[in-house]
Amino acid sequence: MKKQVRKLGMLALLLGLLLPAASPKAQAINPGGLIVGADVSMLNEVEELGGSFYENGIQKDPLEILSGNGMNYVRLRLWVDPYDSVGNPYGGGTNDLATTIALAERAKAEGMGILLDLHLSDFWADPGTQTKPKAWQSLTYAQLKTAVYNYTKGVITAMKAEGVLPEMVQVGNETSSGILWDDGKVGGGIDDFTQLGELLSAGISGIDDALGAGEDVEIALHLDHGGDNNLYRWWFDKIEEQGVDYDIIGLSYYPFWHGTMGELQYNLNDISKRYGKDVMIVETAYGWTLGDGDGLGNSFYTTEESVGGYPASAAGQMAYIRDLAEIVRDVPNGRGRGIFWWEPAWLPVEGANWGTEAGKLYNNDTGLLSNPWDNQTLFDFDGNALPTLAVFDEGVPANRVVNHDFEQDGWTNSPSGWGVWAGNPSDYDAIKVEEPGVTGDYKLTHWKATAYEASTYQTITGLANGTYSLTAWILNGGGQNEVHLYAKNYGGSELQQDLPVSAAKWVKIRIDNIQVTNGQIEIGVYSDANAGNWINMDNVKLYKTN
Repeated sequence: MKKQVRKLGMLALLLGLLLPAASPKAQAINPGGLIVGADVSMLNEVEELGGSFYENGIQKDPLEILSGNGMNYVRLRLWVDPYDSVGNPYGGGTNDLATTIALAERAKAEGMGILLDLHLSDFWADPGTQTKPKAWQSLTYAQLKTAVYNYTKGVITAMKAEGVLPEMVQVGNETSSGILWDDGKVGGGIDDFTQLGELLSAGISGIDDALGAGEDVEIALHLDHGGDNNLYRWWFDKIEEQGVDYDIIGLSYYPFWHGTMGELQYNLNDISKRYGKDVMIVETAYGWTLGDGDGLGNSFYTTEESVGGYPASAAGQMAYIRDLAEIVRDVPNGRGRGIFWWEPAWLPVEGANWGTEAGKLYNNDTGLLSNPWDNQTLFDFDGNALPTLAVFDEGVPANRVVNHDFEQDGWTNSPSGWGVWAGNPSDYDAIKVEEPGVTGDYKLTHWKATAYEASTYQTITGLANGTYSLTAWILNGGGQNEVHLYAKNYGGSELQQDLPVSAAKWVKIRIDNIQVTNGQIEIGVYSDANAGNWINMDNVKLYKTN
């Protein structure tokens, strides 16, 4: 069965990424052994309209720049027929099969893998728009299933013939409301997934039947709102009931639209365990400036910067991708596969808009034709590579915290590797390890029905002197007299970070620029609390930054 082939192929894919036989550029597998990709579906159109790309002042192929800086995959969307009846293109990349194959050939030449994104539409498909291709509009439901099967089989057959068989294929794009409306529509009161499941299975069968002996393509199903665990449980529970055969759960996650990083981490951990599937961020991005390259407005501005929580700068992008990569790496059992940056090469060249007049007419969209993404790229407005790219080729710093996720013991009042302290003997009862955690089954808790004073700490020795960062994920019900994360006995004054009140959403806190000069450090969390006050802490990390 093809499903078994795909499962075996997962290991082969990972080994292939770690020990590539293709271009040496494919060896840059960072951060942390992840698939690190870029959706470059606009690239052909940007270049045709005059866009050029540079690294250190030298003009280069942008895929060479991306792969040379650690990116090992591209994601390419495919539309069925992105032209009107007289051949006018819809724009937004006009991603027909010929364009997709041409981009795939360039990516393969750079040693990069391919994630093919089948929109199953002639133009943009997302939770608000899942329009059937023009040629399929009048088909019966039975005929539609056959058309989907024939289409996916034909696409894979054509890509094979050109030597660009994708390693992964998404069947549908941001499909939380289904595909191929109205036949495959769900949500908005529609809770019957029978037809959606059959349409997805038809597409997957077409892909499988195009493969020969020894060939493997992993199948991804992709939703938006990556921090919404209720959405993912509802949708994938229904898909599992329909017996749809897939390998990877793909998520869109933009921190200014799709929930907190803690909510994302909880969702990734939960759904990977619940469904026994790998998870992958197939769309993300963040602004490098609040400027506007084409002067026509952007999706990312001051509100998005404030909600996202990182500065609109290359340094902000780097901090965001480091934190996101850490979350994906921390998915239990190695289930976190990777991250794709959406449209890093969408430069603000004239005409390279989200659509054309023909595209607007097709989608009944009255919006301004523009590039709303030019400040979330990985190149500046003139095509110069941003410093952000260096983050994709960084190594992964070693975490020096023992039992950092509190998983070693199960329920306990004395977690391995950690010391405990209490203001009086009865306060030791306030310290416990219990379920559930943010990265695994367990977390640290401080709680007691009466007032208490307690600390949980760890002394780490044998450190190389230098600069360190301490991070932790926390929940905090609030009300304490004092509660903070701390670092001390490292050769300098004690550093503290108060725990923000966040009772329902895990948040990441940090202490940076810890200058270790004596080869050791004590880290811990301290609570001076009133009756019923509580905190949770998980996934504590101390790592050297310089």
